[in-house]
Amino acid sequence: MKRSRKIGLIALVLVLCTGVVASAQLGSLFKGGGIAFIVSKFGKDINKAINRLTKTEDKTDTYATKVVPIISVGNGKEAGACQIMGAPEAVEKVGAVAQLEGDFSIVKVRMRGLIPIEGKDVSHLKRVVGVGVSGLLDIKL
Repeated sequence: MKRSRKIGLIALVLVLCTGVVASAQLGSLFKGGGIAFIVSKFGKDINKAINRLTKTEDKTDTYATKVVPIISVGNGKEAGACQIMGAPEAVEKVGAVAQLEGDFSIVKVRMRGLIPIEGKDVSHLKRVVGVGVSGLLDIKL
């Protein structure tokens, strides 16, 4: 095989591999952006639907509910959405739920911690005390 053909073949393989990798990255970018859009645009409607499903009032003097994105602490990407519940003044402070993952290697258990936080910055977690996760959303994009 001529040298120029070999170089052309190698270049083609590299371009195809790069395309596959870029496609996967674009897919996760669109998924994260899609979740952000859905939560910002339809979060209140989704919250009401979950409350109807669980027969929970939207807001009382003692608690409130709200739908927020779940952000993975490892990569900072939006990994889903959930409903939170707690005292109304605490729920207002929550901007997202941070997702921490780990393994308990003795018995091969995978763990996920969901922590309601102020804002959406997972590099400086500031937990909102008195708020918990009351529902998880599976968003298919």
